[in-house]
Amino acid sequence: MSASDRLIVALDVPTPDEAAELIARVGDNAGVWKIGLELLFAGGAELARRLSDQGQNVFVDAKLLDIPHTVERATANIAALGAAFLTVHGHDIKTMEAAIRGRGSSDLKLLAVTVLTSLDKSDLEQQGSAMTPAELVLHRAQLRREAGFDGVIASGHEAAAIREATGDDFLIVTPGIRPAGTDAGDQARVMTPARAIAAGADYLVVGRPITQAEDPGAAALSIVKEIEQALV
Repeated sequence: MSASDRLIVALDVPTPDEAAELIARVGDNAGVWKIGLELLFAGGAELARRLSDQGQNVFVDAKLLDIPHTVERATANIAALGAAFLTVHGHDIKTMEAAIRGRGSSDLKLLAVTVLTSLDKSDLEQQGSAMTPAELVLHRAQLRREAGFDGVIASGHEAAAIREATGDDFLIVTPGIRPAGTDAGDQARVMTPARAIAAGADYLVVGRPITQAEDPGAAALSIVKEIEQALV
């Protein structure tokens, strides 16, 4: 993959029209467009279909977690959109196996969400877990291996440990990316693009540092150059 192929831009905007404008401004400086919950409920599914028909790589960030039948059918519908990636919460093998059945023979890659990058140890304690974020991420990454998913969503802080524990045969997609000197916002476990790539991430998900930039294309290009340097 080229450095730009590894950049996933989160289209965290209210409408498909704004998303289309953002895509045009970023241009070839990104390889994947992520459609999350905000946009999905405002016509994002049709946008995903349109982008896929145009040969673009679409990441549907639905973070599915429900009874197996519902996860299976939802995954089938998302696969029919032509999406390249889909997120499913990696809490248990039963849910992930349902998603695998749902994608059928499509090329949809399934990514297990381990621990959201907005959460820290105190948040996990509120949920009833005594594990640290790093421990829970590794536990769920191992579940992903058992289920047969294509990869995981994980912070750059855990990327190296995941790679060491599970090998090179799966994808690590890392959100919570913040170029040096930018605001972390509501993210608790952030990392710069270069450090995340060096730690073993295959793809980087970047939202506000690009979407809120005065020149989104230039902001994306700056991150791509940082990825290039890290790969070298």
